[in-house]
Amino acid sequence: MIDRRVKIRHLQCFAEVVRHGSLKAAADRLGLTQPAMSRTLSELEDILGTRIIQRHRSGATLTPAGDVFWGYVRTSLAALQQGVDGLGQISAHGGGTLTIGALPSVAASLVPRVAQRFQEQGLTIGLRIHEGAHADLIDGLHDGVLDVVIGRLGSLDRMQGLTFSQLYTETVVFVVRPDHPLGADATLPAIIDYPVICPPAKSAIQPLVESFFLAEGIGDIPNRIESVSAAFGRALVLASDAVWIISRGVVANDIAAGQLRALPIDAPSTRGPIGLIARSDQTRSPNLDALETVIRTLLAEDQTA
Repeated sequence: MIDRRVKIRHLQCFAEVVRHGSLKAAADRLGLTQPAMSRTLSELEDILGTRIIQRHRSGATLTPAGDVFWGYVRTSLAALQQGVDGLGQISAHGGGTLTIGALPSVAASLVPRVAQRFQEQGLTIGLRIHEGAHADLIDGLHDGVLDVVIGRLGSLDRMQGLTFSQLYTETVVFVVRPDHPLGADATLPAIIDYPVICPPAKSAIQPLVESFFLAEGIGDIPNRIESVSAAFGRALVLASDAVWIISRGVVANDIAAGQLRALPIDAPSTRGPIGLIARSDQTRSPNLDALETVIRTLLAEDQTA
């Protein structure tokens, strides 16, 4: 986590000194006095615990530590400026519309928070949300129906011509109704005595789940139901003894509210990256930049909560 004592003014002062090679010239550029500039740099060096600027009568130069730090500061300030410019373009051009394809786990957990944050920040971007199976979403992206997909990293052949920017990782869970006969000591072999809702062939998690079953010595599930529908899975599980294999994001709120219960079955091999998927030949738009900024901000807030 970034030290909260580091402020934009520290980085701006440091950047101007590097660019002009002089505290006086940098102070003039920022409309500060030279003592105020020197004080700000000293504050930054105290926070970092090392000297980053070497003062000379003839000017100022970077120390070895300062040279390393400058590479990161330059990139960060440039990215921040791009974000400011991008939001300015959105405001100037009325926002437009962003068509987002989302896996069920993302549509249930992340996308509603994104839409809410857009409203809170006054971002005038219209959102069209398409929920579906991974293969269908990727096809929609290739065909130009979707601007971006928020989903799992697909196989190499499916990702040809696409870019992937990872956001977080997610695994699958095995959920049942709260009073299901399977208890806290439930094992994977025990679930095949019940109806099992499995991910269908078009879903991103299907090959991971199948590989997990095979690795655990389970090759056949007698009462197997395949569905990608969150509404169907939730309804059947609550009304029966069915076990639902699903990405955690789809049912995270249900589990937290006590409406569904996760069985103690650990499936680390099903863990996979969730990210932004876009066409590699499309121009990066301010709307897409705004979407990624909002998502990463929300995820960072989750980490510090």
